[in-house]
Amino acid sequence: MRTEQKVAIVTGASQGIGAAIVEAYRKDGFAVVANSRSIKPSQDDGVVAVPGNIGDREVAALVVKTAIERFGRIDTLINNAGIFIGKPFTDYTPDDFANVLDVNVRGFFHVTQLAVPQMLRQGSGHIVQITTALVDQPMTALPSGLAALTKGGLDAVTRSLAIEYARSGIRVNAVAPGIIKTPMNPPETHAALGALHPVGRMGEVRDVVDAIRYLEQASFVTGETLNVDGGQHAGHW
Repeated sequence: MRTEQKVAIVTGASQGIGAAIVEAYRKDGFAVVANSRSIKPSQDDGVVAVPGNIGDREVAALVVKTAIERFGRIDTLINNAGIFIGKPFTDYTPDDFANVLDVNVRGFFHVTQLAVPQMLRQGSGHIVQITTALVDQPMTALPSGLAALTKGGLDAVTRSLAIEYARSGIRVNAVAPGIIKTPMNPPETHAALGALHPVGRMGEVRDVVDAIRYLEQASFVTGETLNVDGGQHAGHW
């Protein structure tokens, strides 16, 4: 009997956590549709790159259309694309607000709303948001009002959608990382950033990927935000 290959969509997929998610899902046998503004074509036939701003509904529609036309289904959607701007709240500009809202919220809304109908037709699916530990545990050393505003919304909608689609075969979860070693954080900042975590170090990209892979296999888990933050959500030491 032929087993149909599973398909994942990953946004923010060109580097850092997103690129590692694509690699992990390919190792797990998924075909992947990968999106970011700067993504380049892949040499892997199982990865289709769709460049563009996921906050643009036409781009989101093309991502979903590509998955369905190329592979015939959508099993998992990883809403990884995000912008973080850390500064005092009164220093944010209207452009900062517009840019963060565009990717963190509009991008999630468009691609998720367009992917869900295919999951409903299949009777199964999994949606994962990448949020931040700062939603539940703000830090004086790292002012992040726009992250709280936007990623906090994704944290809340994760539970809302989990309940809305619980009996339709669609699970909805989130991963809330602490500060992760990615190109966003240059090596000279690692010691100071690591000290902000109770365990005394920054997270690795693989820590986030392992959490997502766990949620992928955890068929009885929905509406969960999995903290991958070195203990930040529990408090300060």
